Amino acid sequence: MTRKGWHIQRKDDTVTVARRLPARFDVSACTVMPSGGRLRLAQQIRQDMWRRLQNLRGFSPVVEVKDVNGALQVTAGGSIDGPFPRASIEEKLANLLADPDLRTRWSARSAHREVRHG
Repeated sequence: MTRKGWHIQRKDDTVTVARRLPARFDVSACTVMPSGGRLRLAQQIRQDMWRRLQNLRGFSPVVEVKDVNGALQVTAGGSIDGPFPRASIEEKLANLLADPDLRTRWSARSAHREVRHG
């Protein structure tokens, strides 16, 4: 667990950021992003997802980013303790992942940086 309470798991070409282990998806939405830093992308999406769903009682966020053929496959969602409106929450997640302004910011912040030698 990181010092701020988030678990970061790395396995092969996949990075998962979760509040609790084991990471579980009761609700989720998926998208594909350009290649970049998997952990940076997962953390950016997790922050924005938490901002939108923090008032959802019992919600525990999970973001999984997997490198697939040079692109990043993202699954965002998490577990929810207790009853919840699945369709409504999954629509909010899908809208979050499709937001063009957020996608531009996430891509910029997760882009691989070139190392310059002077």
